[in-house]
Amino acid sequence: MNAHTFSIDGHRQDHLIIQSMIKPNTHVLDIGCGDGALLELLRETKNIDGRGIEISQKNVNQSVAKGLSVIQGDADKDLSNYPDNSFDYAILSLTIQATKNPRTVLEQLLRISNHAIVSFPNFGHWPIRWQILAYGRMPVTNKLPEQWYNTPNIHFCTIKDFSSLCKIINAQVEKSISITGTGKILDENIPLFIKNLLGREAVFMLGHKP
Repeated sequence: MNAHTFSIDGHRQDHLIIQSMIKPNTHVLDIGCGDGALLELLRETKNIDGRGIEISQKNVNQSVAKGLSVIQGDADKDLSNYPDNSFDYAILSLTIQATKNPRTVLEQLLRISNHAIVSFPNFGHWPIRWQILAYGRMPVTNKLPEQWYNTPNIHFCTIKDFSSLCKIINAQVEKSISITGTGKILDENIPLFIKNLLGREAVFMLGHKP
């Protein structure tokens, strides 16, 4: 996804939040891993056994050049090839809104891993609501910079939408972190409607209900 995001010491903010969720020496699959930046960060700081899937051959080549185990693949088609419980964590960062079948992809993440970690831009963020109300057109923001006719994002959702989907597929929300437009991390215990209004993007860690 070609979206602008905050960076801290050269790392994407959602990547740093994901890093904080992952335990050392674990098996990780990063779907839509781009140039391998997150896998590289996790390898250096958490000593993970990491694998990646990326649809762009250029990004695959960049990842492999870093010594990462990344193959070309499509989240909508190729996750079914992995056996159940193959990984400790399956990650989908700023990618789910670009998939054709988000529900199926999310179910596959939970099938092949103990924990699924998903980050996504929040279409319920107040500047987006304001643009639609004021101009009556699909919004363009720093987080969603493309026009409606050339965006790779085909399934926009809000934090409330994603939370509802988690209930539908019977996923356990283990952590839910929202990031404001200024990069502030909202308290995890604030009401959902406030997260949905103030959050520019969100990071969820999901598990299996007992």
